[in-house]
Amino acid sequence: MPAQPVASDQFVQSLARGLRVITAFDADHAEMPLTLVAERTGLSRATTRRLLHTLIELGYVRINGRLFALTPQVLRLGTAYLSGLGLPQIAQPHLERLSAELSESTSLAVLDGNDIVYVARVATRRIMSVGITVGTRFPAYATSMGRVLLAALDDDELDARLAAADLEALTARTIHRPADLRVEIGRVRDQGWALVDQELEQGLRSLAVPVADAEGRVRAALNVSASSMYDDPDDLVTSALPPLLRTAGAIAEDLRAVGGTDPQA
Repeated sequence: MPAQPVASDQFVQSLARGLRVITAFDADHAEMPLTLVAERTGLSRATTRRLLHTLIELGYVRINGRLFALTPQVLRLGTAYLSGLGLPQIAQPHLERLSAELSESTSLAVLDGNDIVYVARVATRRIMSVGITVGTRFPAYATSMGRVLLAALDDDELDARLAAADLEALTARTIHRPADLRVEIGRVRDQGWALVDQELEQGLRSLAVPVADAEGRVRAALNVSASSMYDDPDDLVTSALPPLLRTAGAIAEDLRAVGGTDPQA
């Protein structure tokens, strides 16, 4: 679990603990007994039990025998954020056209801590072992969109993010050593795009470009993902990079047209 922030005099500990319980659930821990929830949150069994049963009464958690799981009502928490985010609505038709043009899946993501979070997506077929939907998170260092977003940070911020990240080799190809990542992210800065070939998951290849606001600040990343079973990585760059850059420019232009200098505003 991530390190807990230092509490201020405005900090509500019970709320923080409840959110820790909710975020303890993920794709690998969709259902858990009380003991495992307590272990993953670092809370006592008694506190965890009270929080889980409070969440059950509020409709965010269900129980089946000894196993607890989140309910679809949790999606309302993310919807509240996305409903005020103009970027997904503006980008979605562009992603649909890009996906139709390339016959591949397309996605848009923003940086949140050391992760990317998907805020829009068009899937042509499932090419990962884990299904990707709006709200899915992946470690930024191992993804094409993450490297584009990390490349937009200044050096001090980048160093801080890499120092705080849990860098591990997700596949035999994953660049995960800090020095190597800095070199690769420097290359992404210089060329303006990122190609990741089977570093997040074996068999998955993706190409990403930045989406900037009216002031030139990178606020999101746009990618196309494809199976590595076909073609050479350079072929993906040749065929997909021009449409990706064109689409990113069109999204940025639409953001400017509606007065959105900040896609997350």
